[in-house]
Amino acid sequence: MISANVVTLLYLIASVCFIQALKGLSHPTTSRRGNAFGMVGMAIAILTTAALIISLAREGTAALDLGRIVLGLLIGGSVGTVLARKVEMTKMPELIAFMHSMIGLAAVAIAIAVVAEPHAFGIAAIGAPIPTGNRLELFIGTFVGAITFSGSVIAFGKLSGKYKFRLFQGAPVTFAGQHLLNLVLAIVMLACGFWFMGTQSWLPFVLMAAIAFVLGVLIIIPIGGADMPVVISMLNSYSGWAAAGIGFSLNNPMLIIAGSLVGSSGAILSYIMCKAMNRSFFNVILGGFGAEPSAGGGAAAGQRNVKSGSPDDAAFLMSNAETVTIIPGYGLAVARAQHALKELAAKLADQGVTVKYAIHPVAGRMPGHMNVLLAEAEVPYDQVFEMEDINGEFSQTDVVLVLGANDVVNPAAKNDPKSPIAGMPILEAYKARTVIVNKRSMAAGYAGLDNELFYMDKTMMVFGDAKKVLEDMLKALD
Repeated sequence: MISANVVTLLYLIASVCFIQALKGLSHPTTSRRGNAFGMVGMAIAILTTAALIISLAREGTAALDLGRIVLGLLIGGSVGTVLARKVEMTKMPELIAFMHSMIGLAAVAIAIAVVAEPHAFGIAAIGAPIPTGNRLELFIGTFVGAITFSGSVIAFGKLSGKYKFRLFQGAPVTFAGQHLLNLVLAIVMLACGFWFMGTQSWLPFVLMAAIAFVLGVLIIIPIGGADMPVVISMLNSYSGWAAAGIGFSLNNPMLIIAGSLVGSSGAILSYIMCKAMNRSFFNVILGGFGAEPSAGGGAAAGQRNVKSGSPDDAAFLMSNAETVTIIPGYGLAVARAQHALKELAAKLADQGVTVKYAIHPVAGRMPGHMNVLLAEAEVPYDQVFEMEDINGEFSQTDVVLVLGANDVVNPAAKNDPKSPIAGMPILEAYKARTVIVNKRSMAAGYAGLDNELFYMDKTMMVFGDAKKVLEDMLKALD
C-alpha cells in the first residue's frame, strides 16, 4: 500500500520538475535540461498514479480493471513514441494541435465519468449528491475541455492544409451574425452549466458539453492563417485550465499544478504573440487578418516587375559582404533546408563573413518554430537573435537573406497605415544595403498580403525550393 503522504510528496517532486522544465525551456542553452526535467516529472507523475491505482484496487476501495489501465498506458505510450520519432519539423504545429485536442477530450471524458460515478472518485458517497463546489469545477472543466478539443481539431486542419473541407481552409470562414451567434451560444452554455450545478441532471450537462463542442468550432473558423501562432498558444492555455479544473474535481494536486502551469504559460505566450503582431487577444478571437487579400496581392502581384537572380548571383553578393543576416521562414521548414543553411552559414564564416540569424516571434506556424528548426541543425545559439535585439543592426547590414518569410518582413506594417498588419512589429530587413529573397513564387504570404520588399531596387529575388537554392549557393561558394 502506498500512503497518502508518499503520494503527495511524489506529486510535489513531479511539480517541482515541471517548474524547472519551464525555466529550462526559457532559453535555448538550457532547453535540453528543461526537457529532461519535464520527462522525469511526467514519469514520476505517471508511476505514482499507477501505484495509487494498484493500491486502491488491492484494498478493494475501488472497482478497477487493471488490465484496461495497463492497456491504455501501453497504447498511449506507443502512439506517443512513434509520433515523436517520425514527426517532421514541418508537421510539429499540427502535432501540437492534435495533442491539445486530446487533452481537452480527456478532460471531458473524466468529467463524464465523475458525474456518472462520483463515489468511485471519492467525491461523494453512493447515492449522495456531488458537492456544489465540485459541480462548479466539473462544469468549468467540461466546457473548457470541449472547446479546446473541437477548436484544436479545426486548428489542426487549418495548419495541415491537406483537407478540402471549407472549415479546414487557411482562409477565415465568416458569415452574417457570427459573433452574435457565438454570444448566444456562450450564454446558453453557461445557463446549462448553472442548471447542472443546481440539479446535477444529465440533460443540462450534455447540452452544455454539446454547445461547447460547437462553440469551439465557431470560435476558430473565423481566425485567419496569419493568427495561427496565437491560436496554438491560446489552445495550449485552454488545455491547461481544463486539466486544472478536473484536478480540483478529483482532488489531485498534480493535475492542478501541472494544468495551472500550462494554462498560465500559454496565456502569457498568447499575450507575447499578440504583442508581436500589434493585435489584442480579442482581435484574434473575433477574426484574423488575412480574410481578404490586399489590393496589391493576387493577380496584381504577378504583373509587377521584380529583380530576379540566380543562386550564383546571391552567393557572389554574400561572399563579398562583411555582414550577412539570415531571416528564416516557413518556406525553409517546408523545404527541410535547415541543414543546408547551416552549411552555407559555416562556409561564409570561413570566408570571414559575419553571419547572424534574425527570428521573428511569430515566424512559422507556431511560437518558437524557427528557433527549434535552427536548433535541430545545431546552429550555434550565439548566432541567433530575437527581433528586438537585431532590428537596430539592419541599417548597417550588407546583405539580408530572407528564406521563405513574408509577412514578418513586410514594410507595409511600418509604412502603410491602411494595411491589415499596420503597426505589427517586423524584422526591418528593408533597411539593409542589399536584400536577397528566396521564394518558390510571388504568391502572397499566409496573411494574404503582397510585400513591397520584393519590389525594392535593393532586392533580388531567387526563385526555387529553399533546399535546392541553398545547395546551389554552396556550390557557387566552393
